Order: sequence, then C-alpha cells, then structure tokens
Amino acid sequence: MKGIVLAGGTGSRLFPLTKITNKHLLPIYDKPMIYYPIQTLVDAGITDIMVVTGGRNSGDFLRLLANGKEFGLKHIAYTYQEGEGGIAEALGLCEHFADGQPICVVLGDNIMEKSIRSAADDFRAQKRGARILLKEVPDAGRFGVAEMAGERIAGIEEKPLNPKSNCAVTGIYMYDETVFQKISTCKPSHRNELEITDVNNAYIQEGTMSFSFLDGWWTDAGTFDSLIRAANLVQQSRTNNGITGDQQ
Repeated sequence: MKGIVLAGGTGSRLFPLTKITNKHLLPIYDKPMIYYPIQTLVDAGITDIMVVTGGRNSGDFLRLLANGKEFGLKHIAYTYQEGEGGIAEALGLCEHFADGQPICVVLGDNIMEKSIRSAADDFRAQKRGARILLKEVPDAGRFGVAEMAGERIAGIEEKPLNPKSNCAVTGIYMYDETVFQKISTCKPSHRNELEITDVNNAYIQEGTMSFSFLDGWWTDAGTFDSLIRAANLVQQSRTNNGITGDQQ
C-alpha cells in the first residue's frame, strides 16, 4: 500500500500566519505540521509516500523533508496542485504514483495520538473497496458526518446543520485502485471543488465501504483554535509518556 499526504491549499483560515508559508509547515508543538501525517503513514508500515502541495511555498517542502531520511525513508515523491480544486482533485493528481496499488490518504493538517496500523492491516486484508476512520466528537457538524445503519455506513453528509450521528469522518481514507475512476465522475460542488465526500459516497453506494474507529485523540489544525489545541494535545501526550521536546 502506498501513502499520500495532501498538503495543498492556501490556508486562508490561518491568515496572516500563512501569508508567507504553507499551513502544513507551521509548528505543532516541536515539529512542523507535515511531520505528523508522514509519521502516521510510516507507523502504519507505509514507506512509499507522495506529498501533494501547492501555493507559492511548495519548494519549502523539499527543503524541509528532502528524501525523508528523518522518517527512515529512502525517497518521498512530490506533486503540485494548482489552485484550490478540492481534496478529491488533489488526490486525482496521484494516479500515476499509485500505479494500481491501494492507497492510504492522510490530510496534512490531521494530528492523531495513536497508530492506525490495525485499520491499515484490516484494509490490506480487504479484497476491494475503501475504509475510512471515524471518531465520535461533540461537534460533528464541523466535519463530514457518517450516517450509521447498524454495522455499515448508509451515507456521509458534509458539514450538516443537523448531524445524523456524532461520528465524524477523520482525514484518513484508504482506497482501492478504482478511486481514480470515481474521482473522474465527480462534479464540482457549490464551492467549485471536487469533494472527497462524493468519492466516499460512491463507495458506499456500491456497497464496498468499511470503517474503523480511531483510537485516542484526534484533531485537525486548520483554524487558530484547532492549531493551538493540536499543540497542547501533543505536548500533553509527550508529558504523559515522559518525553519532552528536548529529548526528541
């Protein structure tokens, strides 16, 4: 399985912090934000990774990450997304990299406490389809929300005013090779973007979507409040484990 980190966009909700840098290069406690999703993939046993970036500071990713030596990697691939065409559009740029293999996609501003290795192993055992990771949250309306029907997902609604559950779709998606065909049939939303929710719903409609619940805490880091929350959660986790920034 190959890994993809989506780190494009303009980071407009974090302006002026993002006026001269990409959002995913901002610090989360003692490391740049982009380090966390890459480490998530590596911890799941995924070592063939592509970073999708964009904007005027894309070269900074190469300067920071190089070939991924800090993560024990021999190589990191890069590609560039022009403008803000949505998550699904960014993922569509990775078809050549995926080369018919299953993929694990992590949004570049998602920070989580625990490993996703078990979910990745479950997906590796699947014959086909997709697997997403869910998390029960008190403010599900901020995210894509899974409508649950027993042991399956009946549908996903993006940022609903009246969520049908408290199960948020986290920014971790695992797909088989048909994901790129599904992306090609997506139509732009009212935001003029190709929505990853439409891709997930396509898998649901064909009956091949599975899910796992994410262990530990999870947060995005795309707003001022969630940025500082992410840093505090990481700091608290390191303290609880007897690790300080000086020991990294």
